[in-house]
Amino acid sequence: MDAKEREELFTSLYLDAYPGVARYIARQGGSMEEAKDIFQDAVVIYYERLSGKGLELKQTKEAYVFGIARHLWSKHTNNKRKELPAQDSATAAAPGTTPAMNILRMIENTGRKCLDLLHAFYYEQKNMKEVAETFGFSGERSATVQKYKCLEKIRDVVKEKALVYEDFAG
Repeated sequence: MDAKEREELFTSLYLDAYPGVARYIARQGGSMEEAKDIFQDAVVIYYERLSGKGLELKQTKEAYVFGIARHLWSKHTNNKRKELPAQDSATAAAPGTTPAMNILRMIENTGRKCLDLLHAFYYEQKNMKEVAETFGFSGERSATVQKYKCLEKIRDVVKEKALVYEDFAG
């Protein structure tokens, strides 16, 4: 492949494949700079494979580069997750804290009423009728809905901080 053909290849890949890669990475929470880096790496890998032992594509070259970029992005985010601490400055663990303490801190962020409700249900093993009476809900259904809302608050905190199971498995 001569210089002109190489330039045409790179230009067509940039015009046809880069927008899809950039959208994908943006949807995954990546920055434009990360999208550029991932895309450039994907194009280099594609070109190396193309120049090597005769690459036979089962799809378009754009789809092939996109697949490489998805794989690279997955590796990038997994590496980033391993490098960064699980907590941000708002939930930074003091020396000697355990994963359970970090979970408790997140649960406490949902509010005292949620903490008490979840404690009554899970630790005191009260049924929903007892929970409703204890917390002044109109009935079991209201208590169930409130318990669900409390659990959703916790899930939102976990999602917001992009925590995974491994962050808690001490």
